[in-house]
Amino acid sequence: MDHKKIIYDIEEMGLSPYAAKSAESKGRERSIEECPYRTEYMRDRDRITHSKSFRRLKHKTQVFLSPEGDHYRTRLTHTLEVAQIGRTIARTLRLNEDLTEAIALGHDLGHTPFGHAGERTLSTLTEEGFRHYEQSVRVAKYLENDGEGLNLTFEVLDGILNHTSEGSPSTLEGKVVSYADRIAYLNHDIDDAIRAKILSEEDIPMRHELGKSKGERITYFIGDIVNNSYGKDIVSMSKEGEERLGALRKFMFDNVYRNPFVMKSEDTAAEMLGTLFDFYFSRFETLPDNYIKLAERFGVKRVVIDYIASMTDIFAMDRYYSIKPKN
Repeated sequence: MDHKKIIYDIEEMGLSPYAAKSAESKGRERSIEECPYRTEYMRDRDRITHSKSFRRLKHKTQVFLSPEGDHYRTRLTHTLEVAQIGRTIARTLRLNEDLTEAIALGHDLGHTPFGHAGERTLSTLTEEGFRHYEQSVRVAKYLENDGEGLNLTFEVLDGILNHTSEGSPSTLEGKVVSYADRIAYLNHDIDDAIRAKILSEEDIPMRHELGKSKGERITYFIGDIVNNSYGKDIVSMSKEGEERLGALRKFMFDNVYRNPFVMKSEDTAAEMLGTLFDFYFSRFETLPDNYIKLAERFGVKRVVIDYIASMTDIFAMDRYYSIKPKN
């Protein structure tokens, strides 16, 4: 019995004509032996979840640096929430759930320690800048498996690279993840900001329109996408939905992301990551052997950035205090 052909047939009969069918993938840069039970998108999902970079996400900041309490989001829990929202949208629109999940699980593999504060800091240390979505592709192509990478399919890499609101993914599944990412982080960051007593639920705008809880708001945005996209060759929100998502994002920047309590992490990230960069750039031989080897391909500065970007918050702080001059 050809088990994978059964999956292909199910996709052909059950998915939207605009879905990315597994049998039609553009494939990988390096061919590999086929799996008799899993499609290439299923294999990408598994390759990502078994990677070291994915495991490290559990100790990387989402918004709140080293929060007191166990219930604040990390980059890993954010990733899982994006995958859950993305699968809900994909299933309802009859798109490819496996591709959607693989993109969602891989979209933040290259995120820095200390969240976006760390990303902005690393961007000042290199002429070409640093963007986490590009770094996520770099992790998947070059840095995992001691330089071999994960060898993911074109569609998954494309979705990871284009998951921001400015991106233009080549599949509808990639567009689903782009929306799921924004829906997830805005709503779970509200939840964390309430937990940190920066906000109260009553502070949240458009409560009558969007709902009075995180679940109601997420349901609203999912519904807007589904109602505006079902049976079409696009994935989009209505004009009203886009405006409300934009208004919620502006509210969060004005009241949370630029809040002094949150912005304290900016100075912390700049000090710690800048010190680590100077140390490893001048003492490159102290890097792990696999990074030293990568420098032959990419240069010392680029690989030092790669190494620092791979660190968890805990590891970066530990390394910083171990090299910081004692007063």
